[in-house]
Amino acid sequence: MSGISSSDEQRIASALDGLAIELPSWGFANTGTRFGKFVQDGAATSLEEKFSDAGTVHRLTGAAPTVALHVLWDMPGGVKDIDAVRKLESQHGVRAGSINPNLFQSQEYKHGSVANPDADIRAHAVAHLLESVEIGKALGGNDISIWLADGSNYPGTQSIRRRIDWTQEALSKAHAALAPGQRMLVEYKPFEPAFYHTDIGDWGMALEFARRSGPQAKVLVDTGHHYQAQNIEQIVAWLLHLDALGGFHFNDRRYADDDLTLGSIDPYQVFRIFCELRYDAYRKGAAPQIAYMVDQSHNLKPKMEAMVQTVAVAQEIYARAALVDQEKLAELQDRCDLVAAEELYRGAFWQDVRPLVHAWRKARGLAEDPLEALRSSGYVKKISDERRSKNSGTVTAYA
Repeated sequence: MSGISSSDEQRIASALDGLAIELPSWGFANTGTRFGKFVQDGAATSLEEKFSDAGTVHRLTGAAPTVALHVLWDMPGGVKDIDAVRKLESQHGVRAGSINPNLFQSQEYKHGSVANPDADIRAHAVAHLLESVEIGKALGGNDISIWLADGSNYPGTQSIRRRIDWTQEALSKAHAALAPGQRMLVEYKPFEPAFYHTDIGDWGMALEFARRSGPQAKVLVDTGHHYQAQNIEQIVAWLLHLDALGGFHFNDRRYADDDLTLGSIDPYQVFRIFCELRYDAYRKGAAPQIAYMVDQSHNLKPKMEAMVQTVAVAQEIYARAALVDQEKLAELQDRCDLVAAEELYRGAFWQDVRPLVHAWRKARGLAEDPLEALRSSGYVKKISDERRSKNSGTVTAYA
């Protein structure tokens, strides 16, 4: 390939060997918009079907060994469902990944969960957090990924200050229950469903909550949870600099939290984020311990195809980021050679690395084109035929 040396190829192969993308169980089910769902025949209707779909994506891409679980949706029995999950792990060749508490769906959380003015509701929310920690422990010390919908819609209707204390109290209790090596990831979001103030509204708030909770707490960055034009890669750089970045929820957006497939709107932004991660690995000599997780809603795209496409796009953009010559870039930056530095950076982004990614897959016994392999495998038709009757009765109201 033009402009790509043998050392570049080796760097790409090494980068891809270390890239693992966690898939969301809910990404295989009938999820939708705030207005409704468009039901798909092949959507997963059970945890077993979600594991089957995730295992298929992993076999095709070689890069998706874990599946994130949502406690309320996937393990309604809590710790009682552990044995069933372990059986599915063995059966489908993927492991349970991050454990996601549900602190936003129950009717009692109308005015918040861990920051609810009602002490009994706060206690109930904390109990769910602690159960999620226990589930993570039982499954191998998995990360606990916490997103709170807590906030308010109108000025003066809630005490922002007291809610800070209540939120911190809950997160500190969850952190105290963690096993050694287990992590608590604190996610932030500027708005929605709360539109006046959100209790964890940006990365600074998430960072402070994590710091005050303890050393096993880190910040989780959802690429859709930012205001328009916000410099997400700068946030990533700061969190890496502070050793406070724990993971990502990858998706793309045009307006706000659109939950579109990764790289579908702004692949250059994904590249810039990956470049910061690659720089950190270059600077330290080892990749940072970051959980790369997908969190997107395929309301229109076919779910299996969209998930395979997402992982494949992540591999391609990550390979481009691996092409950036960090030493040469630093030299140009130090000389303030602006155009040359930008061209080196942009040049890596515009390289067509797909042949190299295909070669990497082939060398590891994977399908060179996983999306085409999925289409020709008959898997989508098979699951659509098997699940059609179960999905025909799915309620289309948004949940």
